[in-house]
Amino acid sequence: MTLSLLNVEYTDAPSTQPHPVSTDMMPCPYCGTLLPKDAERCTRCDWTRRATETAEPRASDAMAVLLSVVPGLGHIYKGHKVVGALLLFLVTPIAFAFALLAAFASAGFGLGILVFYWLGIMIHVWGIEDRVPPASVDQGEQY
Repeated sequence: MTLSLLNVEYTDAPSTQPHPVSTDMMPCPYCGTLLPKDAERCTRCDWTRRATETAEPRASDAMAVLLSVVPGLGHIYKGHKVVGALLLFLVTPIAFAFALLAAFASAGFGLGILVFYWLGIMIHVWGIEDRVPPASVDQGEQY
């Protein structure tokens, strides 16, 4: 009685033979499949270029918080121009007026209200989404 061994081929395993490397190809960041340099998605896994895109076209949250030292500038930087203008020209002068009124009534301690106002503005601008337009025009889904 002879036993024959089964010849099993694993199709999901990466190939053991090295791929020729060229300058117009790139490996998929998830599975390593060689793709053209300008590929938008991988043919073997669920990687898309948008998934690993850097934050360069987006506004920096840290810069927006730093600009919020003058309340409203961080909002304008992140693309919320109406909210930023309202904060800069309407809400902030009213907050200063109330803080001065509280400062007269409390021997100067009322100016501490402005610290909480600034912290609130900075936290808000850090948490809101950008309205900075993307670098390219969205073409919608391509079929």
